[in-house]
Amino acid sequence: MDRLFKCTAAAMVMTGSIFLKQACAADFAGAWVTNADACQRVFTRKGRANQVGFTEFSDQYGGGVIIEADRLKGKFANCKIKSRKEDGMNVNIVAACATDIMLSNVQFSLKLLEPNKIARVFPGAMDMEINYYRCPM
Repeated sequence: MDRLFKCTAAAMVMTGSIFLKQACAADFAGAWVTNADACQRVFTRKGRANQVGFTEFSDQYGGGVIIEADRLKGKFANCKIKSRKEDGMNVNIVAACATDIMLSNVQFSLKLLEPNKIARVFPGAMDMEINYYRCPM
């Protein structure tokens, strides 16, 4: 059984939020792109640790995001997750983000569509979503 579906089943059984975070914290982790065929053009591996990063022209191919346990990384912003609230197949994230010119708090709402497909949902904007696909890195 896929880890994601195990996590979903665990989330339905467990009631404590501490256990929920431990059971599901890595489900959204990975490199995600808006165009499933663009993984190689958006992401690259760099350095001795072979870390995932963005290619020079990644934004020309739809862009993407790298989700880690406590961070969200975009081409132009680096965010530290301040809080995460999981509700079934959805997760709401509040993050402190830094760019070259400013710091701000941002709210992200993600919805699991398939094991390797999520949608960023914009609360208050009916039917507005951006789909992301996990890259096999």
